[in-house]
Amino acid sequence: MADAKDVSFKDFVLDQLQELTDLECRSMFGDHGLCQDEIFFGIVFKGRLYFKTDAKSAVPYVKVGMKPFRPNEKQTLKNYYEVPVDVIEDRDRLAAWARKSLRVAKR
Repeated sequence: MADAKDVSFKDFVLDQLQELTDLECRSMFGDHGLCQDEIFFGIVFKGRLYFKTDAKSAVPYVKVGMKPFRPNEKQTLKNYYEVPVDVIEDRDRLAAWARKSLRVAKR
């Protein structure tokens, strides 16, 4: 179960993404998944945010040293990368990165 710090982070992320219409946050992975119109594109897990990527869209994440989502030591989801803190803190940039992630997820 997510602790208060993680819930606060999830709430902050949702506030930062308020310009995305029909955004839903669902419990999963012991934390939360982000969806828009039933399209799953993001994960909030242990105080970190991950967006769905493909080979091309993962480049900016890797370039700044972000790692793929690793829910446990035996599993790594290489198509979800951690969003950099400076992006999370910038509402406009975060929304742009989320839209790119949604485009990837829709394919």
